[in-house]
Amino acid sequence: MKTVIRHKKTWQTIALLICFHAMAFASPVNNTPDYYYQSALLQKQILRFTEIDQNGGWQKLVLNKKQYKESDSAPFVKQLKRRLQITGQLQGIDSSGLYTPELASAVKRIQRQFGFKENGVTDALVVAALNVPVKERIRQLQINLQRSQSLPSDAQGRRIIVNIPEYKMHIYEGNQHVMEINVVVGSEKNQTAIFNDELTHVVFSPYWNVPQSIVQNEILPAVRKNRRYLANHGYEQTGTENGLPVIRQKPGKNNSLGLVKFLFPNEHAIYFHDSPAKTLFSHRVRAYSHGCVRVAEPVRLAEYLLSNDPNWDAFKIDEAMNAGKEKWVKLNEVVPVSIIYLTAWVDDAGMVNFRDDIYEMDKSIAIASTEKAA
Repeated sequence: MKTVIRHKKTWQTIALLICFHAMAFASPVNNTPDYYYQSALLQKQILRFTEIDQNGGWQKLVLNKKQYKESDSAPFVKQLKRRLQITGQLQGIDSSGLYTPELASAVKRIQRQFGFKENGVTDALVVAALNVPVKERIRQLQINLQRSQSLPSDAQGRRIIVNIPEYKMHIYEGNQHVMEINVVVGSEKNQTAIFNDELTHVVFSPYWNVPQSIVQNEILPAVRKNRRYLANHGYEQTGTENGLPVIRQKPGKNNSLGLVKFLFPNEHAIYFHDSPAKTLFSHRVRAYSHGCVRVAEPVRLAEYLLSNDPNWDAFKIDEAMNAGKEKWVKLNEVVPVSIIYLTAWVDDAGMVNFRDDIYEMDKSIAIASTEKAA
């Protein structure tokens, strides 16, 4: 079913804020989102950011060179330290202009918070993320609090959660996080749908039945330029439909679906699959697909899903993936799948994370709220 995205202080509140300041940017063991408890966690973050706003927020940083790193010394470093002290991301009262190891460690945590490369270097990406006004962060947290109401609440059994703006797949057993895999999601033009379903089948050495939109907009123009385009790329025509050729790509390492796909039949024609374009998984921004979700570690996912089936082991999975002959395998137990859209969440170490609004869904909600209030 498709998911549709539609203070007077007491002493208890003050105590909560003091406590949460201490833990909100603690160095995490990992960056795992605790999806089952997001509503409560996001509410705490809204309180914390609201207090920062009431105390004057933060000043905009101006980066006057390409980057700053450990051992550098400059007035900018003083400003950066002050900014991080306001939000509790840097402990202590050091106000010198020296880029210390402690500051580098704090910047690494910030980079983790925003999904950047963790090298402890302050560059334009880091500064841009820190310069988002506190009121905008509060609005972002509020929007995602609203979204969190529709997140899975049943922590029983296996579950796969893909968070589109995070470009990550998370696998849970009960409330225990057992696996994290990088993914490529749909581009802004070809957005991955947000919905819940159940994964039922693994298909080894799959054919790719090319969607008619891709046939019309991409393959036919290529064929007009090169008559051998189909043969050169492993395509074959199997018929015609609505005046267009029906085309599929044969199994093999160059197949656009890679060597395996994972099916949870749905009205959006979305599924998980391998990909021959491996280099894309190392990119920070990974919104490149036509809508399906490409998986960086398909073998690992297949082995996990079939781990409770005595007919399958690592050798047989590898053999089936490279057989060049399509083979369907029904799971012994279906696995719930949730494809979600959170641009803000709190991980299991208590650290708030933010990501870019790649489909501008936050922006649409904010505009609608402003128009409604007007």
